[in-house]
Amino acid sequence: MSGKVFLIGAGPSDAGLLTCKARDILQSADVVVYDALVGEAILAMVPPEAECINVGKRARNHTRSQWQINEILLEEAQKGKRVVRLKGGDPFLFGRGGEELELLAQNKIPFEIVPGITSAIAVPAYNGIPVTHRDFCSSLHIITAHKKADEPLDIDFDALVRTKGTLVFLMGVTALPAICQGLLDAGMDPEMPAAVLHRGTSARQKRVVATVATLPEAAAQMEAPSIIVVGKVCALSKEFAWAEQRPLFGNRYLVTRPRERAGVLASRLRDLGGEVVEFPTIELHAIDGVSLDGLDDSTWLVLTSPSGVKIFFDLLKQQHKDVRSLAHLNVAALGSATAKELEQHGILADLTPATYDARNLGVSLAAKLEPGDKVFIARAKQGSPELTEQLNSVPWADVLDVATYETVLTRPAILEPLELLDGNTWAVFTSASTVRGFAAAAGTEDLSQVNALCIGKQTEEQAKQYGMTTKTAAAATMDALVELALKCAKEEH
Repeated sequence: MSGKVFLIGAGPSDAGLLTCKARDILQSADVVVYDALVGEAILAMVPPEAECINVGKRARNHTRSQWQINEILLEEAQKGKRVVRLKGGDPFLFGRGGEELELLAQNKIPFEIVPGITSAIAVPAYNGIPVTHRDFCSSLHIITAHKKADEPLDIDFDALVRTKGTLVFLMGVTALPAICQGLLDAGMDPEMPAAVLHRGTSARQKRVVATVATLPEAAAQMEAPSIIVVGKVCALSKEFAWAEQRPLFGNRYLVTRPRERAGVLASRLRDLGGEVVEFPTIELHAIDGVSLDGLDDSTWLVLTSPSGVKIFFDLLKQQHKDVRSLAHLNVAALGSATAKELEQHGILADLTPATYDARNLGVSLAAKLEPGDKVFIARAKQGSPELTEQLNSVPWADVLDVATYETVLTRPAILEPLELLDGNTWAVFTSASTVRGFAAAAGTEDLSQVNALCIGKQTEEQAKQYGMTTKTAAAATMDALVELALKCAKEEH
């Protein structure tokens, strides 16, 4: 039985521009065959269990020929696999998508096309350039400027100039002087506005706006991937520029929280203009066969994380109990997020320490213990010993520390963490275990090149042990972590 191939356009880079359909199909892939121009944040969505095949092509540097790519898609589908062919932009706009379908069609392999947002429209939009505007033009023309080495451009410049429309050249930065000269020779006004846009929609987005006559010199330092836009609409970029006005623009954040917990933090950073790569370094797995014996005669229940709360209530349900079985207990929560999760289950925390860490929770709870009290702690197998150390300092303390889940190291299937780093990239850590997971994914304990945003002191201490440069939030909350990101971005400017 044959499998199926999904030809998916991944858009220009920004993960927010990936369509919902593309995301859903990608997350169920058995095999992902991907290009060099697919954004890192999208590659991070590839399921860890998927087989990943890099067929990226750059100018004069092809890892696989087009014929080999076609063969890979056919062979993997013939094995009965669900194959995602992930291409930057839109697969049918100079993406050679049609060529890849020919062999599949000849062999009667089922396939689907998922269009993507093309860089020809999205990248100018992110740079404040509308590709059409009724006051300036009535047509848009998208041209590939890709050519073989030592061959002239096969472009009808006379026809393009006659259109008086906006011209977008893809894959043409190395041919920029020839493009501008061709337009001038065809009679284009030398003062016609023109722009080179580099890595549009990403944190590394840059643009140079000049005229057709001056652009080759003005943009001499611009490299691929870039697009060229020629037309009166380029003059609007200064007035309409919006992306760089966002407070976190130019910064990239590697969010290392477990995937199911990363959404709120990632969304807030994106909303403020940051480029976010969800790079989970840990997973939380419930431990099978955990007994809650001892809970009935306890006086305090201690929960230390939102995930721990969810897992605890799942355990209650498995043992045919619900919130009524906790009526006799006082409940302590490590922090505001844990307390908020408890509220979702109908419980208001009786104790939340002023400083959200294990030691301060232990100190706060120890001060409330009375003779005869019994404390039931439900938390991670790798929980901090500082909590129990503080509780056991009370002579009459009776503490039962129950591991309900464990932290397992993980990483995205494709990305190498150290390759994602540059001067404007921050690794965001919400626990010491995410730091350890990042180090494991990097394969080294020397992480001196990492700039780290840490949620609290314990996380900071762990990051410093690996040599990271650290900044620490004023409080152990997502709000404080976002405020720290804003502060650091402001300091850079």
